[in-house]
Amino acid sequence: MLQLLHIENIAIIECADIEFRPGFNALTGETGAGKSIVIDSISAVLGQRTSRDLIRTGANMAFVSACFTDIPPRLGEDLGIAWEGELLLQREIHGDGKNVCRVNGRPVTVTQLRTLGSRLLNIHGQHDGQQLLDEEQHLLYLDSFGRTEGLVTEYREKYQAMAALRRQMQALEMDEAEKARRVDTLTYQLQELERAKLRPGEEEELQSRRTLLHNAEKFISAVSGADFCLNGDDGSDGAANLVRQAQGALAPVRGLDPELGELYDRLEAAYSEIYDLADTIRDKREDFDFSPKELDRVEGRLDQLYRLKKKYGPTVEEMLEYQARCRRELDQIQDAGDTLLHLEKQLKKAEKAARQAAESLSQARHEAAGRLEEQILTELRQLDMGKIRFAICFTEQALAENGMDQVRFLMSANVGEELRPIHKIASGGELARIMLAMKNVLSEQDQVGTMVFDEVDTGVSGRAAQKVAEKMARISRTKQVLCVTHLPQLAAMADTHFSVEKGEQGGRTFTRVVQLDRARRQQELARLTGGASISATMLEGAGELLDQAEKFKKTLA
Repeated sequence: MLQLLHIENIAIIECADIEFRPGFNALTGETGAGKSIVIDSISAVLGQRTSRDLIRTGANMAFVSACFTDIPPRLGEDLGIAWEGELLLQREIHGDGKNVCRVNGRPVTVTQLRTLGSRLLNIHGQHDGQQLLDEEQHLLYLDSFGRTEGLVTEYREKYQAMAALRRQMQALEMDEAEKARRVDTLTYQLQELERAKLRPGEEEELQSRRTLLHNAEKFISAVSGADFCLNGDDGSDGAANLVRQAQGALAPVRGLDPELGELYDRLEAAYSEIYDLADTIRDKREDFDFSPKELDRVEGRLDQLYRLKKKYGPTVEEMLEYQARCRRELDQIQDAGDTLLHLEKQLKKAEKAARQAAESLSQARHEAAGRLEEQILTELRQLDMGKIRFAICFTEQALAENGMDQVRFLMSANVGEELRPIHKIASGGELARIMLAMKNVLSEQDQVGTMVFDEVDTGVSGRAAQKVAEKMARISRTKQVLCVTHLPQLAAMADTHFSVEKGEQGGRTFTRVVQLDRARRQQELARLTGGASISATMLEGAGELLDQAEKFKKTLA
């Protein structure tokens, strides 16, 4: 459950600590006092999308933390989150859009925070009832209730395999004229690429050779100069001969002095190295064959590669890959008849497998629909809608992403009226109660310990309001309930009652959240009933409302 909510610099809340209790927690207050800000703060710390506009004017950042206790074991194991006893969620919202999220002091992403938050708490907003009007949501509600995720995943894998085969066949089933045009194009491109005889790394080699040929004179001059220095010519000795001469000069005395012997050996080594260098440079000079025709050939080949790259790819390697793709496509078109026969056999098997998976999924949905209808009607009877009829209508359709079922929720609000789509007959108050019933039924399918209801009483009054209050009390016996309300019946039924109050201090508006004792609760309930002017009779009525609520809650024990 949510034990403590700490809020800093969120909208008009400068700082607030709200200590929630087990059971039913109600928040009341004047319109605009900041009740929805509390809900926005909870949404923020659970990783939901938020805005920098939420930051209080003049502040650099906003901060929210939420402490949860009595957490189901292994709740965040797949997220790498562990805890002992308590789970502390924190989120900083900065003015530059940066978010810092932590769980028990460990940094996490907003996505991780959102995933964990969805397992801890559910928020039912005042506009959620409108989702019931969207018939595309009905199938999602049914699948969630029926826990058909595994069957849905299995079906979609088979459906996607079937769809992929259909796309392959459609690509092959082109008309003859289009096929002929494509064959001509592919044949021309293949011939052009094959004639080019492309080779990986060729372009780099050609560019290196071209650079050398463009600098042939410098190359010859440099190599010839080095050769002359090392080998000399007919008129002068090169470095190799001079070193040999120096060695010969030391030969008669090398045995007289160890140092002279060492110098002699070093000259020997130097001569060997210089001799090898001289041979190498001479070979380099003799091997270099400069020909203007070779330069023309290299330039021509590079130009050919340039033109091909403009059509088939930026590198030789990519052009070779394109060539391979062309070959595969051409072979596929030419063998299309045989390929289509093969694909047709595969498609029949895939369609059968997808159909079987769809039927299994549909059967599970029909079974879940019966249970959901029964539970929804039970919930609605507790919400003073005992004469309502609710049914789930199935229409079979061609296999699609979500199976073979089109699902619609139907209802009849009055005796003698036929079942019709919800959006055609449900009032705002009926939508609110149906959605409350739906949320309660779905919440029983998961381990979420806290449910938040933000003004779900919209359009509800009188006897219906009392039934909604009783339903909240029943839910709060198994889950923690947080409810923002304007109805005295709901506020009176709460185990813990908070008042959200707005004031001014130092020229700034601020909001505080106060837990009310019985006397303050009477005052608040009287205000909810009669407005600003509170009479003794209203106070007496508020006290009676509290007594009746306590009496009802004792029946739930």
